[in-house]
This record gives sequence, structure tokens and C-alpha cells, in this order.
Amino acid sequence: MAELWKGAPVAAALTERVAVQVESLKSKGISPTLAIVRVGERPEDLSYERGAIKRCEKVGIAVRQVLLTASSSQEDLLEVIEEINRDESIHGCLLFRPLPKHMDEAAVCRALSPAKDVDGITDGSLAGVFTGSGQGFPPCTAQACLELLDYYGYDLKGKRSVVVGRSLVIGKPAAMLLLGRNATVTICHTRTADLPSVCRQAEVLIAAAGKAGVIGAEHVSPGQVVIDVGINVDEQGNLVGDAAFGCVEPLAAAITPVPGGVGAVTTSVLAAHVAEAAAQSCG
Repeated sequence: MAELWKGAPVAAALTERVAVQVESLKSKGISPTLAIVRVGERPEDLSYERGAIKRCEKVGIAVRQVLLTASSSQEDLLEVIEEINRDESIHGCLLFRPLPKHMDEAAVCRALSPAKDVDGITDGSLAGVFTGSGQGFPPCTAQACLELLDYYGYDLKGKRSVVVGRSLVIGKPAAMLLLGRNATVTICHTRTADLPSVCRQAEVLIAAAGKAGVIGAEHVSPGQVVIDVGINVDEQGNLVGDAAFGCVEPLAAAITPVPGGVGAVTTSVLAAHVAEAAAQSCG
């Protein structure tokens, strides 16, 4: 039976550290503030927004919500982004994606100031992740994977790590963060030839393909650590991960649950990024 790596204690420890930093900033007259920009009312966005607001409240970060209808124009959104860029009292911006199809998402992301990009959506932030320069912030979910590994005391140095997923939101940045910890990293995807064989060679397996049950028993070797990033809804309406938990859990040494794993840590990472952005804004 695998050890269950729950996200709640990881989030709690991170939240405690951020609260101390926020209190220190406020004593210097700086009130860390996050702007949340949402276009439309996608259920998953609403759920994450509630979690983000709740987490920010716990650590003392102020939140300003900017809500646009799904029919809003790209010009309307770009105007909002520019206002956030100019407002020195706002230290971070969370922009929900994907945007409506009539908007150029890449252009909108480019418009956001990298200094306020606390979720790693701008080219500047991603460049920092890929070059290891430390500039900007990595995507929150990708960093949440590392926070879990750190909390549970897993040393990545020299470990064979496989990431299943190649998106700029999770897969690619997670691979770069692992590489930065001296892991030996392979990036795979659902079209990788003989994916099960490649996955079985890993000591750390990160499932981030965005497809329910794509990782089964045939992908896992005894003793692996499985970090399941997937958030999917099954036919019964239940939240499930990319790993078929019932098949994978008996083989793994440790596994993150869905829900209650990586997702539980992500909002704490977001809050940490806002606090750090506020600290950087004062030089």
C-alpha cells in the first residue's frame, strides 16, 4: 500500500510561512495585493477562484476581482491588464485561462507585466523557468509538485523522473524545475511510443496529460513516487486524476490523491508568489 501524500499539510506549512512574510511586509507599509481577472463563468475557474480568495484571506493578502462577461472584447481585457500593470498597489495578477475563442490568448499574456505575473503565463516568467535565472515565477501547479516532494523529504538528485504531459502550464515547466534539482528528466506525452515502458523506468512519475486514467498499472513499477496533477470528471461526476488510482496505488511507494493532492497546494504557492512579488516591488 502506497503512502498517501496529501496536499493539506503541505499547504498549511507553506501558508504559515507566507503569513509571516505578509505580516512583515505590512509592518513596512506594504499590503500585498492580488488582482484576479476572470472572463466568463467556467465552473473550474469559479472553484479555483474561491480557493484562491480563501487562501489569500488566511495569509492577509488583499484580493481585487475584475470580472468580465464571456462576450467582452479583447480590447476590454487588454485595458484591464494595462490598468493592473500601472497600479503600483497591485503586486500580482491571476488571469484565468483558457480565454474565450474570440480572444488572442498569447497577445493577452504578453500584455501582462512579468513583474506581476505570479502564475507563470508570460514569456518572461517562462524564460526564467527554462534558463534557471530565477526571474519571474513558475506556474503555480508546476511548483506545487516540487513543494510536495520537498515537504515529504524526497531528494530528487540523480533520480530518474518522467513527466507525462508537455503543456506550458504544467508539463514543460515541471520538467525544468525537476532538472533544476538535478533529476534526470524525460518528457513524454500520450503519443509517446511504448509509453508504459518509459514510465516504468522512472523513480518519480508526474502525470500531467489531462486525461482520466491515462496512467494505469502497466505504467508503474513497484516503489515509484507518483505525483498526479490531473483534474478530470468521470462518468459518475467524480473528480479523478490522470492515474487510475485503484490500479496504481498498490504498486507505488507514494502517491498524491485526487482531489486533495497537488491541487490543494496550488493556491498556497499562488499566495507565496504574491507575497514575494510585493517584497520585490520595494526593492
